[in-house]
Amino acid sequence: MSDFFQLVPERASALAGRVDALLYFMLAVSTFFTLLIAGTLVYFAVRYRRRSPDEIPPPTTGSLSLEITWTIVPLALTLVMYVWGASLYFNEAVPPPDALDVNVVGKQWMWKFQHVGGQREINELHVPLGTAVRLNMTSEDVIHSLYVPAFRVKTDVLPGRYTTMWFQATRTGRFHLFCAEYCGTQHSGMIGWVEVLEPAQFQRWLAGIGAATTPTEAGARLFQTAGCDTCHRSDGRGQGPALEGLFGRPVKLADGSTVTADENYLRESVLRPTARVVAGYQPVMPTFQGVIDEEGVLQLIAYIKSLRAEGS
Repeated sequence: MSDFFQLVPERASALAGRVDALLYFMLAVSTFFTLLIAGTLVYFAVRYRRRSPDEIPPPTTGSLSLEITWTIVPLALTLVMYVWGASLYFNEAVPPPDALDVNVVGKQWMWKFQHVGGQREINELHVPLGTAVRLNMTSEDVIHSLYVPAFRVKTDVLPGRYTTMWFQATRTGRFHLFCAEYCGTQHSGMIGWVEVLEPAQFQRWLAGIGAATTPTEAGARLFQTAGCDTCHRSDGRGQGPALEGLFGRPVKLADGSTVTADENYLRESVLRPTARVVAGYQPVMPTFQGVIDEEGVLQLIAYIKSLRAEGS
């Protein structure tokens, strides 16, 4: 089929076929009932029209079986759509645990990508074929939305928090990515490409970029230069809690509540440290808002995630 007659983008991810199948099912159901209802209206208008001013229509009685039928059938169809859609949503929302991480920062009007090896790209993302890729995303300014039509994935990129999106490419090639949320005067120019390569070719591309400082290494350096190591000591005797083994662990707060130490909690702790103070500690940590940019925060989080508890 030529591009002129192509109604939907090509499918190039593991979930794209399932997304299209649900869409086509909903379109088929909607089309069927639209035609059924419209056709019935026309038929009844003709079949039961008043043929003379003196005609008195016969009395009508209700039908319990008909009432039950047109209640049960739509209910069953909507439940099928709900369960199908919920299953697809959870599959799209939860990336595989072995997914390849890529940090993404949206900024008027560009996309900045950084791989786990430290390689950086702007408005272009290289990924390996057949490997799940998880994008950890945030914005430096306003709300953006990362959209790759061929992969059938789109997620808002928000200032002040992290969102994630994942995909697994099933075809090599170049695929458009867009910002799908109006973000300013040059919104329409905030576009780029996802380049899907064979795994061996992807490794050659990484090697061709050259050695780079990984986010974890950059985070370790920033952790020291910002003076974080003076308070967050591994022996637990600093003014702040030890960070070894912290990520993913429940943290007891001073107000008695508990929070999981995920990426959003760590980000808030760097930029708004007094918002949720750890139990047993005083709110003495200074804010790094305006001191450390979004890429620096992502690097600090990568470093904290790399810290392991003693004996683990």
